[in-house]
Amino acid sequence: MKTKITEMFGIEHPIIQGGMHFVGFAELAAAVSNAGGLGLITGLTQRTPELLANEIARCRAMTDKPFGVNLTFLPTVSSPDYPGYIRAIIDGGVKAVETAGNNPQKWMPMLHEAGIKVIHKCTSVRHALKAESIGCDAVSVDGFECGGHPGEDDVPNFILLPRAAESLKIPFVASGGMADGRSLVAALALGAEGMNMGTRFIATKEAPVHENVKLAIVAATELDTRLVMRPLRNTERVLRNAATDRLLAKEAALGANLKFEDIIDEVAGVYPRIMQKGEMEAGVWSCGMVAGLIHDVPSVKELIDRIMREADTIILQRLAGMAKS
Repeated sequence: MKTKITEMFGIEHPIIQGGMHFVGFAELAAAVSNAGGLGLITGLTQRTPELLANEIARCRAMTDKPFGVNLTFLPTVSSPDYPGYIRAIIDGGVKAVETAGNNPQKWMPMLHEAGIKVIHKCTSVRHALKAESIGCDAVSVDGFECGGHPGEDDVPNFILLPRAAESLKIPFVASGGMADGRSLVAALALGAEGMNMGTRFIATKEAPVHENVKLAIVAATELDTRLVMRPLRNTERVLRNAATDRLLAKEAALGANLKFEDIIDEVAGVYPRIMQKGEMEAGVWSCGMVAGLIHDVPSVKELIDRIMREADTIILQRLAGMAKS
């Protein structure tokens, strides 16, 4: 399938694997890229630029296809070594970067001078327009359904994607609620040039996470996610578990007096315990409503091949049949 996104990133299928903390390692990124999509290493999961350089080299040894790095710009006082991370990306020959979080404008010249295409993750049209204005090559438009941080506007993709199509000149992909061929065709129909999948890629054979995590996603329905940290305006969609219930109880009890320190035990440093050790009640972890559409744990290639087969069938048979007079 040929779209502006496949042409921009030199990939076969318009499918991007989202950056996910303690999920986006070389194993998964290489598997997605080898299957024709764009795999992404999660930059800040690697604690130092040197470790990111090693992870890029590991991925390069596993695939000769294009892959990228996700780099989230955090609003913290003691920032990570972003110049070091970007230098590791450039020196590693990576040509695609997914940025997220704070405005990446400061780093755009450095990335573009190295010939790197930048796709920025946005949860609103106004943020997407800002990304376009600072020179981002594409954006990932993240609807309210998404796992992780959906922003504070609560606009689902059936509205957000066509609004983006009306407003943007640069191409965009749909993120949030994406799982299968139906998702891809719907995203294309609403104006996107492809789709970004996060939660769906966690439930694959190559995802380097504990089997408990994959089984939890398969067992979940579309009703099993919750929004946490909304009072702090740092809303995150997570899978419901005991930690989620504890956190929400604290939010309800403290109300307007809630501070991040009150919930730190449920959110800080929990990802290694959950993703690597399978301690499913250790804390809250990002998961999209799309869990309700995930029923198996295929290989990445099986998943992407199935998505493209489904999409072709829908476009060439179902929709084409409807278009006949």
